[in-house]
Amino acid sequence: MINQVYQLVAPRQFEVTYNNEDIKSDKVIIRPLYLSICAADQRYYTGSRNEKVLKNKLPMSLIHEGVGEVVYDNKGVFEIGTRVIMVPNTPVEKDDVIAENYLPSSKFRSSGFDGFMQDYVFMDHDRVVEIDDSIEDLSTIAYSELVSVAWHAIQRFERKSISYKNTFGIWGDGNLGYITALLLHKLYPNAKVYVFGKTDYKLSHFSFVEKVYHIHEIPKNVTFDHCFECVGGKGSQSAIEQIIDLISPEGTISLLGVSEYHIEINTRLVLEKGLTIFGSSRSGAQDFKEIAEFYKKNPDVVEKLGLLKGNEFDVKTINDVVKAFEKDLSTSWGKTVIKWIL
Repeated sequence: MINQVYQLVAPRQFEVTYNNEDIKSDKVIIRPLYLSICAADQRYYTGSRNEKVLKNKLPMSLIHEGVGEVVYDNKGVFEIGTRVIMVPNTPVEKDDVIAENYLPSSKFRSSGFDGFMQDYVFMDHDRVVEIDDSIEDLSTIAYSELVSVAWHAIQRFERKSISYKNTFGIWGDGNLGYITALLLHKLYPNAKVYVFGKTDYKLSHFSFVEKVYHIHEIPKNVTFDHCFECVGGKGSQSAIEQIIDLISPEGTISLLGVSEYHIEINTRLVLEKGLTIFGSSRSGAQDFKEIAEFYKKNPDVVEKLGLLKGNEFDVKTINDVVKAFEKDLSTSWGKTVIKWIL
């Protein structure tokens, strides 16, 4: 069959290309239903990645967050019409120690490998996670990839941290900070979660946490057992500096914010306090399976994730795609969702 793929060929410029696909292959064929725009997609769309990276990766179909429905499965594992989350990480080898999302050989959709902006997506069976029938709001589930990133970091934190887990600090009042705070609040119901940010409007969404603080108005006696840094960019350095100053001895700092800049760290305090600092990036199929089960058992989490949804666009043409990306650039809160009707 001929499959239409909508690729970014240059900053702010999409074109349609055609791939000849074998429907009798061992792949699951999925029709995208809802997609969500990520900051990484925007860096390609606006051309803010360096010229060498853009030259090596374009043309490329964008978007790695999305849900769809199965239209054909030659193996018969999934029934036609099954609603699924699509897993963007695609490993080509298995390692008994290193997770699939950290293997240099793994491919990741919309990062040098075509993403979900296609008429149909051909995926391996282990890259497809079924959504429980009890979940009706697929537009919210569209940004499950970002939820899986926070989930993955929390699972790694659990393995690396000391037993004290009474208080958590989260730096960052954006999408990732909100999701991380929500998961911690649910996974550690007896712990106090504090959120540190700089925008009052964004901080107002964190009504379920113990307390929110403006980063320039933190009381002197504030401390916490562990911290998750969800800032990224130029703000990473000041955030990490504050975290190291305030965190309790032998605390664990999970770094999640992506920065293009080199970050200076106060190693003297890191050593004095015996801190553990680790980074997490992306997620694997197991994380998606676990969050799908988590959604099923905790429908209130899906409801709270719905507060993250910003604009939703019906996309029927390439011009609609451009409008969605342009509007997302000026959105101050939440995730932009695309209803894929192309």
